Amino acid sequence: MDPAPRPNALKSMGHRLSLTKLRRALSGRKKKLQEIQEPDEPYQTTPTTTKPEEGQEEEEGGEEGEDDDDDMNEGNTVIGLLGGGQLGRMLCEAANPLGIDIAILDEHNAPAKQAHNTNRHVVGSFKDPGRIKELAARSDYLSVEIEHVDTEVLEDIEKNGVPVEINGEIVTHRPPIHPSWRTLRLIQDKYLQKEHFKSSGKTIPIAEQIAIESGDAALDSLKKAGKQFGFPFMLKARKGSYDGRGNFKVDSEDDFAEAIKALGTLPLYAEKWAPFVKELAVMVIRTEDSDGKLKNCVAYPAVETIHEDSICTKVFMPPRDVSEDICEKARKLATEVISTLWGRGVFAVEMFLLEDASLMINEVAPRPHNSGHYTIEAVPYMSQYKAQLHAVLDLPVPDKLIPRVQSSIMLNILGGAKPDSHHHLSGLARSTYDDDMDVYLHLYNKESKPSRKIGHITLTGFCSVQELEAKAKPFIDLVDQIRLDRLEATSETLRPTQETNGSAKPAEKAPVEPATDNHVEAQELSAEAASSDKPLVLVTMGSDSDLPVLKAGLDILKEFNVPYALDITSAHRTPKYMMKVADEAAGKGIKVIIAAAGGAAHLPGMISSETPLPVIGVPVKATHLDGIDSLLSIVQMPRGVPTATVGINNSTNAALLAIRILGAFVPEYQQAMKKYQVDMEEAVIVKGTKLREGGDAAYLAGMKK
Repeated sequence: MDPAPRPNALKSMGHRLSLTKLRRALSGRKKKLQEIQEPDEPYQTTPTTTKPEEGQEEEEGGEEGEDDDDDMNEGNTVIGLLGGGQLGRMLCEAANPLGIDIAILDEHNAPAKQAHNTNRHVVGSFKDPGRIKELAARSDYLSVEIEHVDTEVLEDIEKNGVPVEINGEIVTHRPPIHPSWRTLRLIQDKYLQKEHFKSSGKTIPIAEQIAIESGDAALDSLKKAGKQFGFPFMLKARKGSYDGRGNFKVDSEDDFAEAIKALGTLPLYAEKWAPFVKELAVMVIRTEDSDGKLKNCVAYPAVETIHEDSICTKVFMPPRDVSEDICEKARKLATEVISTLWGRGVFAVEMFLLEDASLMINEVAPRPHNSGHYTIEAVPYMSQYKAQLHAVLDLPVPDKLIPRVQSSIMLNILGGAKPDSHHHLSGLARSTYDDDMDVYLHLYNKESKPSRKIGHITLTGFCSVQELEAKAKPFIDLVDQIRLDRLEATSETLRPTQETNGSAKPAEKAPVEPATDNHVEAQELSAEAASSDKPLVLVTMGSDSDLPVLKAGLDILKEFNVPYALDITSAHRTPKYMMKVADEAAGKGIKVIIAAAGGAAHLPGMISSETPLPVIGVPVKATHLDGIDSLLSIVQMPRGVPTATVGINNSTNAALLAIRILGAFVPEYQQAMKKYQVDMEEAVIVKGTKLREGGDAAYLAGMKK
């Protein structure tokens, strides 16, 4: 596709001219407009400063200057940035020594605003059309920190401009937008993004995909996808998803109903399963002239990205155990992909390395990216952030990008179980000095929350990436430990917690059936359950009437000192809550789930369909059919949804099986189980000896006492 034509710069009086120049032209300090048609040197322009609109914050010494006629950073080019998170912060850190001004649209104390002091910031949402136009009026160029912005207003700004008052006259200002709104709109829809690559005329490998119909037609669309792709296949949201969110792995037709329930309200597409062995990424600088004609695409080195819990945690440059030939093919493929888009800037191309050593494009991010943080130290003369500035302003960029180090590792600092969980890691970074490894700490000044990106560490060396990984082991171990502690934490516990006065209340109470004299209210379960702050076993039931059946199993868990959580999750009365509990259990440190249900007994199977954890079903004897219906319902689960089953009402065996599962990776429980088996054997031997020596009459008499 050819880039959209740009509006005439002269007619708009500002598309290619800085706002400072317009002010000077209109005040008569230039001979005529034609003499200033050529753009200034990029660092020598100054936009206008406007008064804050109603609702915008204005503080002494804050974001709005006290004297609007004495602009801060007078003479600097201004890039208006939609979004002010950590990517914007690092962009500002690169802009400051270059004398480039960044006007940021985001909340008052966003991380990027903390790194760049100017009176041109705008307070508000980067999805608010009015605030975006206000930012445009203050800027020579517009760019984005995140692609999920309102492209309609960006298109309107490019075509119609924004009114700017300069020296008493109103002129139309059209700041160039990079990357183009066309690129942003395309990237926002992952299905259309890949369709674009497929139809670009270039050889760009993507997974086979089909659009999924919405509403009542969704089921037929999924059946078509299953027939076309086989199983498993991926069901993905077309818009608004990131870090693995909005994805659903469909293993069989039995997953169709749950997939529709989980994602059915979103526009969807299905994608053939890609059996990859590694995930790679390549950052690319894209440049074009003022008429939108592509000038060049320059690729950084390929890197290996490690994703855990759907979040990038580590980046290795170069990729471990990947040939130079494959890395070069990845760089070439990435430039081919980005050449099909529009606008200037830095782009991330994520791809899969498949089992046959071929490459497949996953998706593109039209901005600086997590996988490019390493370039700040590894490619210091042109980091991805400096490259973004140079590209947007059409400044020179190198024809090739060669790292100044042999290897580099980037470790994300993610919020842990506690606000200070990362302190040991950051302290290690501050105190480590090594002749063969340099350590660079970046903290974003963001509040620590579980799994939130709050910083990163880059390690560089003049050695192989494997040798650098060995040197970096203390850092990698701490990153992994923070993750494990976070997974085991129960900040949003599944079970009721013990209070200091001995009473208890559920941390997240599920709806329960009305209690009768024979039932135990859910609130009363906690006193027996509060054996640990970190439960390993979740014991859940369809009704509180199942609790007496579970008591024997709970006694076993107590005997083995296994911390457990209790909940009521009816598959029929509270299906949404049940699915939520099952989906979140693994992330909260639960290792095994015991689920009891009677009658139709759908709970164990439904729990199993929503969690990767082992599930043990306890069939409960109901009023009719003596529990046979419950047993058959649990044991007859379809292929792909394994659910262990014990005898009717036999919660003892359910608990013992759960302990054996724990014993596979917790030696203490395995030893305790061995002792339990020995004690059980000895108890039977004692009984046999007593029966043989005393006879049946004496033995029976003893049993009656």
